[in-house]
Amino acid sequence: MLDRLPVSALADDARAGFLTRTYAHLLGAILLFAAIQAFLFTSGLAYPIANAMLGTSWLLVLGGFMLVSWFASKTAATAESKPAQYAALVATVVIQALIFVPLLALAASYSAESGDENLIGKAAWVTMIGFTALTALVVFTGKDFSFLGSLLKWGGMVAIGAIVAAVVFGFELGTWFSVAMIAFAGAAILYDTDKVLNRYPEDRHVSAAIELFASVALLFWYVLRLFMSRR
Repeated sequence: MLDRLPVSALADDARAGFLTRTYAHLLGAILLFAAIQAFLFTSGLAYPIANAMLGTSWLLVLGGFMLVSWFASKTAATAESKPAQYAALVATVVIQALIFVPLLALAASYSAESGDENLIGKAAWVTMIGFTALTALVVFTGKDFSFLGSLLKWGGMVAIGAIVAAVVFGFELGTWFSVAMIAFAGAAILYDTDKVLNRYPEDRHVSAAIELFASVALLFWYVLRLFMSRR
């Protein structure tokens, strides 16, 4: 995907057009995610889905979703047809929306018990402020964050190992794990933003939006977990 002419080598207007399309698609993905959650919770479907997912092996659920997400990202990165790329984007959003259902259901329950009805909203605002600040850091400093790629690979393997161990041996991943994963998600946003600004080809704005959306979703997941751990 990235062996073609990157957007950094294009004229300013072409580069600006690519970035506009990428972030417009990212916004669309976030709005679709929110719409799916609103439908699931207002229709009452969210809690049966949450119970079904929590009642089975979380590793099987997580592994299945990771496999489908990887396939969707790969499709968006390599498919030449626009319908296939958009199908991959929608599939990624739907998958993320489903995997968030148990966490959001628990967060809604915590909110009702604590009297803080805006817990999820606060986590969403912190996520968007963090994403905006990290994006601005890449844009205005002009620093090269490509070195984070190898660190993210190793960090991702360590995180997956910790999650597997927690499921297999039945211990909780506490507050510090959430803090570490927030830092990991922040590094992923820096790396992905650097890639979007400098290394993606002009016709891969959908794939770029998928990568950014995955990093935003990861940040939101652990910010929300951190908020819940404080209660």
